[in-house]
Amino acid sequence: MAQMVFTQLMTYLPRTVFDACVRRYHGQRRLRLLSCRDQCLAMVFAQLTGRESLRDLVTCLDAVADKLYHAGFRARIARSTLADANATRDWRIYRDLAMALIARARPLYAGDALTVELDQSAYALDATVIELCLSLFPWAHAQRAKGAIKVHTLMDLRGNIPCFLRVSSAKSRDCAMLDQVPIEPGSFYVMDRDYNDFARLHRLHRHAAFFVVRAKRNLSVHRQQSHPVDRTTGLRSDQTVLLADRRTHRKFPDRLRRITCTNLDTHRRFTFVTNHFQLPALSVTELYRQRWAIELFFKWIKQHLHIRHFLGTSLNAVLTQLWIAVSAYVLVAIVKRELQIDRSLYEILQILSVTLFEKTPINTVLQTHPYTLPEAHAPNQLSLFDF
Repeated sequence: MAQMVFTQLMTYLPRTVFDACVRRYHGQRRLRLLSCRDQCLAMVFAQLTGRESLRDLVTCLDAVADKLYHAGFRARIARSTLADANATRDWRIYRDLAMALIARARPLYAGDALTVELDQSAYALDATVIELCLSLFPWAHAQRAKGAIKVHTLMDLRGNIPCFLRVSSAKSRDCAMLDQVPIEPGSFYVMDRDYNDFARLHRLHRHAAFFVVRAKRNLSVHRQQSHPVDRTTGLRSDQTVLLADRRTHRKFPDRLRRITCTNLDTHRRFTFVTNHFQLPALSVTELYRQRWAIELFFKWIKQHLHIRHFLGTSLNAVLTQLWIAVSAYVLVAIVKRELQIDRSLYEILQILSVTLFEKTPINTVLQTHPYTLPEAHAPNQLSLFDF
């Protein structure tokens, strides 16, 4: 007989990797009831089934108490015990677990094609704000009467897999995260206007990485050379420039490439700055257009991974839930590719939410099954109507 769908899903989360993360941060020290493994299983269950509170989560687990042992749980989940675990156990355990899953997922999507012919890796960097109630999260002070945190994400555009995440105060500047982003020489980093910090962009340039950033309207430059463009594609100019402002030029003294284009549908005008001179101008604009994938990722996780309702109010509990949410996202992405499931991540999550305790092979549950009406039973009775 097949294992439960939940048990089969968790086999894609390597036990040896998880145990190594726990040992690294002494997660099992002075434990009496709830292990880190049970904490992780409970929080993943909350993500996959959309639980919005600890009471909600514990009630649902108690309803299937006779199935929990076969699902991998080794202790009863009590609300106070789980709350204490989320508040006190080092959130870095789940950060390292998520990064290990990301390292496993990225090679599975490395062969995915971009809409731009590009041999190098391409990443999108952006941040999203998650609003919090200031009376419940007083440490997340953002404005006079509002609380929030900011989640910075570096996403691999091949497969839309997040490969770097940081949580900061909502007051922090987006461009400051460029100091912490791992730089991969030869790769492209695509960013919005909030990252117009030329001292930090020059750091990317010095490390032989390329960037495409949307320029601010007040960017002042000296044009050195203009290149021909096909205006029927929406391109308006392709220029080699130097920064004109003395202070900005001191931060980035090298040449830059400025590309201007117009959206043919909305007639909006965009200006991009890059330090790559060989890529066709139209490909640069298309590469920036793919940055929209990270906006869709933020929208997707807010809608489907339940990070608007936190199961704890401490910073440690919030970070724990965020990293477990990312782990759940990447885990589903791994299952989708390794089992070659022809469904979207949204569809997979919806199916898992109602089949976690079914004893059916997971690939059978997730595959597309055409619906056929059952054959009508012929009763021992004459038909009343002859049609």
